[in-house]
Amino acid sequence: MNNPTLFLAIEPWAWIGLAVIAVVGLIFLLIIGQYVQLWLQAWLSGAPVSLLDLIMMRLRKVNPSLIVLNRISAKKTGLEISTQSMEAHFLAGGRVTNVVRAMIAAEKAGIDLPWDRAVAIDLAGRDIVDAVNTSVMPKVIDCPNPASGKQTIDAVAKDGIQLRAKARVTVRTNISRLVGGATEETIIARVGEGIISTIGSALDHKSVLENPDRISKTVLAKGLDSGTAFEILSIDIADVDVGENIGAQLQAAQAEADTKRYQAQAEQRRALAVAQEAEHNAEAQKNRAIVILAEAEIPRAIAESFRNGHLGVMDYYRMKNVNADTDMRSSIGKTPS
Repeated sequence: MNNPTLFLAIEPWAWIGLAVIAVVGLIFLLIIGQYVQLWLQAWLSGAPVSLLDLIMMRLRKVNPSLIVLNRISAKKTGLEISTQSMEAHFLAGGRVTNVVRAMIAAEKAGIDLPWDRAVAIDLAGRDIVDAVNTSVMPKVIDCPNPASGKQTIDAVAKDGIQLRAKARVTVRTNISRLVGGATEETIIARVGEGIISTIGSALDHKSVLENPDRISKTVLAKGLDSGTAFEILSIDIADVDVGENIGAQLQAAQAEADTKRYQAQAEQRRALAVAQEAEHNAEAQKNRAIVILAEAEIPRAIAESFRNGHLGVMDYYRMKNVNADTDMRSSIGKTPS
């Protein structure tokens, strides 16, 4: 028979202790309760994770649900990935879900993709899922990339005719070279360089138009995928159009430049001739001035000769007659016929 006085006999501090224990127990059950579902789900899926590990994940700022669900997915595919490895990758800033999905896809496709390599690819910033998918289903890269604003690759054959080409490159991801390998931009640049080189080495544009596969064969034989994260399977020339006559334009531009150069040289020679003529005229003026000065000294010399007795009166008149005769002959010679 229950005795109500028994409960009344309990000290107040005991009630407080029981209340504290009840609250602590309730909090503990709430904390444990949120991990029980994950623990049970992992255990039933054949990928057991201890409750202690789940609690420690939370303390290490790791999402337990993410780790457990990815471990279950890997286990169902036959992959054994420890929770410690997933936690380490998560704490390193990696994308655990992407890595697990990629490994599952690689396992189904028969591609060798160990955890360490997949983690390294993911931490390198590459999309590991897309890389595996591209390894299974090759992708096509347009060359040039339409996003760059260029629609064609322009090159000039030896006859001066411009050709505009478009290429489609089929590539497959090489998982082993994904870390440190060059990206799609390098493939596009190398293929573009190869197309320009092949067209530029052609004797005329007609030979390229007749055999456009010559471009793809030549470019493919150069091993342009060396050092890249891809393996080139094929290079297909989608379109080749005839552009401008670059050779004729260059010749016209050269002719115009030569004309301007010759005109400049002629103008230089004309200016030099004008300068020389002006110099000669100045020299002639100088000489005439000297002659005039010399002629001005003649009367003085004659007077001096008279005083010194070196010139007589008859000699003077004879000289005057000679001068008059010379002037007459000069005037007759200048008379128009």
